[in-house]
Amino acid sequence: MDGISCIVCTYNEGDRLRRILDAVSGHPALQEIIVVNDGSTDDAHLLLQAYRDVRVISYTPNRGKTYAMSRGIAAAKCDRLMFLDADLAGLSRRHIQLLAAPVVGGAADVSISLRGNSLPLYRMIGLDFVSGERVIPASLVRDQASRMAGLPPWGGEAFINQLIIEAALRIEVVDWPEVTNVRKHRKLGRLRGLLAELSMIRDAFRTAPGGPVRQNLELLRLMAGARRAARLRPRDKARLALRRL
Repeated sequence: MDGISCIVCTYNEGDRLRRILDAVSGHPALQEIIVVNDGSTDDAHLLLQAYRDVRVISYTPNRGKTYAMSRGIAAAKCDRLMFLDADLAGLSRRHIQLLAAPVVGGAADVSISLRGNSLPLYRMIGLDFVSGERVIPASLVRDQASRMAGLPPWGGEAFINQLIIEAALRIEVVDWPEVTNVRKHRKLGRLRGLLAELSMIRDAFRTAPGGPVRQNLELLRLMAGARRAARLRPRDKARLALRRL
C-alpha cells in the first residue's frame, strides 16, 4: 500500500506516549499508525483505547525495543515506515511532516532525525546514527523482521543502518532542535539509567559490523553523496546516468 506506516514502540512511557499519539493521530502524512506495547505494566492500554485510528500490538513480558520494532515491521502495510520513539518531548505535527517530506518528495530514500539533545559529537557531525526517528523503505526490512526479533534489545537502529549502507540509499538528516528524548537516568534513576545506557552502547557495538565508528563514516558518506546529487542540474544528472550505462 502506498504511503507511510508509523510504528511507535512503547514500554511504560505514561504521559509521554500521549504526546506522541497527539502528534501522529490523524496526521495527513501517515496512512497507518501502529503502537507496539512491549509488555508495559502502566496504564498504556487504557490510553491507547482513546485513539481509534491506532492499531495496537500488545504482548507480555517485555522483550526489548528491537523485538518490538520487528513486530511493527511485520504488521505494517505501507511501502514506507516511520519509526518514532515513545519518550520524546517537544514533538509536534510539524516535526512529523518534516521527517516525512524528504522521502515522500523524492529527495532522499531515508530520513533520520537529529534531536536537540543528541550527543554533542552527533550534533557536531550532523548525524545521530542511533536516532530512533527515521523513515525508511519498507522493502529494506520487511524480509528481515524474523531476524531482527533475535537481535540484542537495543540493536535495531544499528541493524537498519547496515541495511541502508549495503543498499547505498540516499540519506537526509532532519534537524529537530526543539525535540528531545528523556534520558534513562530520569526514567530509571541514576544507577539503573547508567546501566541501561551502557547496555545500549554494548548492543550497538554487537550489531554494527566493524563498530559504530565505521558505520557512522559510511552513513556520512551516503549523506554527502545525496547532497551532491541534489545540487546537480538535470542536464548533469542525465550525463551521469549515461556514463553508468
